[in-house]
Amino acid sequence: MKKQRGQLIILSGPSGAGKGTVCQAATAHNPNLKISISATTRAPRGAERDGVEYFFLDKADFEKKIEENAFLEYAKVHDHYYGTPKAHVLQMLDEGTDVILEIDVQGAAQIKEKLGFGVLIFIAPPSIEVLKKRLVNRKTDSDAQIQLRMKNALTELKQAEHYDYVIVNDTVDQAAADLEAIIRAERCRTQNNLEIIEEMLM
Repeated sequence: MKKQRGQLIILSGPSGAGKGTVCQAATAHNPNLKISISATTRAPRGAERDGVEYFFLDKADFEKKIEENAFLEYAKVHDHYYGTPKAHVLQMLDEGTDVILEIDVQGAAQIKEKLGFGVLIFIAPPSIEVLKKRLVNRKTDSDAQIQLRMKNALTELKQAEHYDYVIVNDTVDQAAADLEAIIRAERCRTQNNLEIIEEMLM
Protein backbone atom coordinates (compact mmCIF):
# COMPACT_ATOMS: atom_id res chain seq x y z
CA MET A 1 0.00 0.00 0.00
CA LYS A 2 1.28 3.45 -0.89
CA LYS A 3 2.36 5.48 2.13
CA GLN A 4 0.26 8.57 2.77
CA ARG A 5 1.97 11.92 2.38
CA GLY A 6 2.63 13.79 5.60
CA GLN A 7 0.44 16.64 6.83
CA LEU A 8 1.81 20.19 6.85
CA ILE A 9 0.73 21.86 10.10
CA ILE A 10 1.13 25.65 10.09
CA LEU A 11 0.96 26.88 13.69
CA SER A 12 0.60 30.51 14.81
CA GLY A 13 -0.39 32.44 17.89
CA PRO A 14 0.67 35.38 20.04
CA SER A 15 3.85 35.40 22.10
CA GLY A 16 3.04 33.75 25.45
CA ALA A 17 0.28 31.52 24.05
CA GLY A 18 2.57 28.50 24.52
CA LYS A 19 3.12 27.43 20.91
CA GLY A 20 6.57 25.98 21.50
CA THR A 21 5.57 24.13 24.65
CA VAL A 22 2.52 22.58 22.95
CA CYS A 23 4.64 21.54 19.94
CA GLN A 24 7.27 19.90 22.16
CA ALA A 25 4.59 18.02 24.12
CA ALA A 26 2.88 16.77 20.94
CA THR A 27 6.13 15.64 19.28
CA ALA A 28 7.15 13.80 22.47
CA HIS A 29 4.03 11.63 22.10
CA ASN A 30 4.22 11.20 18.32
CA PRO A 31 7.47 10.04 16.63
CA ASN A 32 5.99 10.76 13.18
CA LEU A 33 5.48 14.45 14.04
CA LYS A 34 8.48 16.76 13.55
CA ILE A 35 9.05 20.48 13.99
CA SER A 36 10.59 22.09 10.90
CA ILE A 37 14.16 23.37 11.28
CA SER A 38 14.70 26.97 10.22
CA ALA A 39 17.76 28.40 8.50
CA THR A 40 19.48 31.45 9.98
CA THR A 41 22.51 33.67 9.46
CA ARG A 42 23.08 34.22 13.18
CA ALA A 43 25.91 32.36 14.91
CA PRO A 44 25.17 29.18 16.93
CA ARG A 45 24.52 29.76 20.63
CA GLY A 46 25.80 27.46 23.34
CA ALA A 47 25.45 23.82 22.31
CA GLU A 48 23.34 24.51 19.20
CA ARG A 49 24.19 22.21 16.28
CA ASP A 50 23.85 22.72 12.55
CA GLY A 51 20.91 20.70 11.20
CA VAL A 52 19.46 20.14 14.68
CA GLU A 53 18.36 23.47 16.18
CA TYR A 54 18.95 25.46 12.96
CA PHE A 55 20.63 25.26 9.57
CA PHE A 56 23.39 27.85 9.99
CA LEU A 57 24.25 29.75 6.79
CA ASP A 58 26.38 32.79 6.06
CA LYS A 59 24.69 35.88 4.63
CA ALA A 60 25.88 35.27 1.05
CA ASP A 61 24.57 31.68 1.03
CA PHE A 62 21.24 32.77 2.51
CA GLU A 63 20.78 35.56 -0.05
CA LYS A 64 21.67 33.15 -2.86
CA LYS A 65 18.95 30.79 -1.64
CA ILE A 66 16.48 33.70 -1.57
CA GLU A 67 17.24 34.30 -5.27
CA GLU A 68 16.76 30.58 -5.95
CA ASN A 69 13.34 30.66 -4.24
CA ALA A 70 14.60 28.03 -1.78
CA PHE A 71 12.54 29.30 1.19
CA LEU A 72 8.83 28.92 1.86
CA GLU A 73 9.13 32.19 3.76
CA TYR A 74 11.91 34.30 5.24
CA ALA A 75 12.39 37.45 7.27
CA LYS A 76 15.19 39.67 8.53
CA VAL A 77 15.15 40.12 12.31
CA HIS A 78 17.78 42.15 14.21
CA ASP A 79 20.18 42.08 11.21
CA HIS A 80 19.92 38.31 10.82
CA TYR A 81 17.95 36.31 8.28
CA TYR A 82 15.59 33.50 9.30
CA GLY A 83 13.80 31.26 6.80
CA THR A 84 11.97 27.97 6.26
CA PRO A 85 13.86 25.76 3.76
CA LYS A 86 11.41 24.49 1.15
CA ALA A 87 13.31 21.32 0.13
CA HIS A 88 13.71 20.14 3.74
CA VAL A 89 9.99 20.48 4.48
CA LEU A 90 8.82 18.87 1.22
CA GLN A 91 11.21 15.94 1.66
CA MET A 92 9.82 15.16 5.12
CA LEU A 93 6.25 15.38 3.81
CA ASP A 94 7.08 13.04 0.90
CA GLU A 95 8.50 10.56 3.43
CA GLY A 96 5.14 10.54 5.24
CA THR A 97 6.25 12.69 8.19
CA ASP A 98 3.82 15.24 9.63
CA VAL A 99 5.63 18.58 9.82
CA ILE A 100 4.90 21.55 12.11
CA LEU A 101 5.88 25.05 11.01
CA GLU A 102 5.70 27.43 13.97
CA ILE A 103 5.32 30.75 12.18
CA ASP A 104 3.75 34.20 12.58
CA VAL A 105 0.40 35.05 11.02
CA GLN A 106 1.96 36.82 8.00
CA GLY A 107 4.27 33.86 7.28
CA ALA A 108 1.40 31.38 7.65
CA ALA A 109 -0.65 33.12 4.98
CA GLN A 110 2.39 33.29 2.64
CA ILE A 111 3.11 29.57 2.97
CA LYS A 112 -0.49 28.45 2.42
CA GLU A 113 -0.73 30.68 -0.67
CA LYS A 114 2.63 29.52 -2.04
CA LEU A 115 2.06 25.78 -1.55
CA GLY A 116 -1.71 25.60 -1.94
CA PHE A 117 -2.04 23.22 1.00
CA GLY A 118 -1.47 23.05 4.74
CA VAL A 119 -3.57 22.95 7.91
CA LEU A 120 -3.70 26.33 9.67
CA ILE A 121 -3.93 26.07 13.47
CA PHE A 122 -4.06 29.06 15.81
CA ILE A 123 -2.91 28.63 19.42
CA ALA A 124 -4.78 31.04 21.69
CA PRO A 125 -4.47 31.73 25.42
CA PRO A 126 -7.56 31.13 27.58
CA SER A 127 -7.78 34.87 28.31
CA ILE A 128 -5.87 38.14 27.90
CA GLU A 129 -5.22 38.15 31.66
CA VAL A 130 -3.59 34.71 31.51
CA LEU A 131 -1.51 35.77 28.50
CA LYS A 132 -0.15 38.81 30.37
CA LYS A 133 0.59 36.69 33.45
CA ARG A 134 2.57 34.20 31.32
CA LEU A 135 4.61 36.99 29.73
CA VAL A 136 5.37 38.54 33.11
CA ASN A 137 6.31 35.16 34.63
CA ARG A 138 8.84 34.50 31.85
CA LYS A 139 10.95 37.34 33.32
CA THR A 140 12.70 37.82 29.97
CA ASP A 141 11.06 41.07 28.83
CA SER A 142 10.93 44.62 30.16
CA ASP A 143 7.59 46.24 30.99
CA ALA A 144 7.75 48.10 27.66
CA GLN A 145 8.38 44.86 25.76
CA ILE A 146 5.48 43.16 27.54
CA GLN A 147 3.18 46.03 26.60
CA LEU A 148 4.30 45.75 22.97
CA ARG A 149 3.73 41.96 22.97
CA MET A 150 0.25 42.49 24.43
CA LYS A 151 -0.56 45.06 21.72
CA ASN A 152 0.70 42.68 19.03
CA ALA A 153 -1.31 39.83 20.56
CA LEU A 154 -4.59 41.71 20.04
CA THR A 155 -3.68 42.24 16.36
CA GLU A 156 -2.79 38.55 15.97
CA LEU A 157 -5.95 37.33 17.70
CA LYS A 158 -8.00 39.15 15.05
CA GLN A 159 -6.42 36.83 12.45
CA ALA A 160 -7.63 33.64 14.17
CA GLU A 161 -10.81 33.62 12.06
CA HIS A 162 -8.70 32.87 8.97
CA TYR A 163 -7.38 29.61 10.45
CA ASP A 164 -8.84 26.12 10.05
CA TYR A 165 -8.70 25.38 13.79
CA VAL A 166 -8.22 27.24 17.06
CA ILE A 167 -6.71 25.47 20.08
CA VAL A 168 -7.17 27.25 23.42
CA ASN A 169 -4.06 26.47 25.46
CA ASP A 170 -5.46 26.30 28.98
CA THR A 171 -3.34 23.28 29.90
CA VAL A 172 -0.42 22.03 27.80
CA ASP A 173 -1.48 18.37 27.94
CA GLN A 174 -4.99 19.11 26.65
CA ALA A 175 -3.72 21.50 23.95
CA ALA A 176 -1.16 18.90 22.77
CA ALA A 177 -3.90 16.24 22.70
CA ASP A 178 -6.10 18.58 20.64
CA LEU A 179 -3.22 19.15 18.20
CA GLU A 180 -2.67 15.41 17.80
CA ALA A 181 -6.42 14.84 17.33
CA ILE A 182 -6.53 17.42 14.52
CA ILE A 183 -3.59 15.78 12.76
CA ARG A 184 -5.25 12.34 13.01
CA ALA A 185 -8.51 13.76 11.66
CA GLU A 186 -6.72 15.45 8.75
CA ARG A 187 -5.06 12.14 7.85
CA CYS A 188 -8.57 10.64 7.56
CA ARG A 189 -9.87 13.29 5.15
CA THR A 190 -11.28 11.77 1.97
CA GLN A 191 -8.94 13.76 -0.29
CA ASN A 192 -5.93 12.40 1.59
CA ASN A 193 -6.98 8.78 1.06
CA LEU A 194 -8.36 8.67 -2.49
CA GLU A 195 -5.15 7.14 -3.89
CA ILE A 196 -5.46 4.22 -1.45
CA ILE A 197 -9.10 3.66 -2.50
CA GLU A 198 -8.18 3.89 -6.20
CA GLU A 199 -5.34 1.38 -5.65
CA MET A 200 -7.83 -1.15 -4.25
CA LEU A 201 -10.19 -0.65 -7.19
CA MET A 202 -7.54 -1.30 -9.86
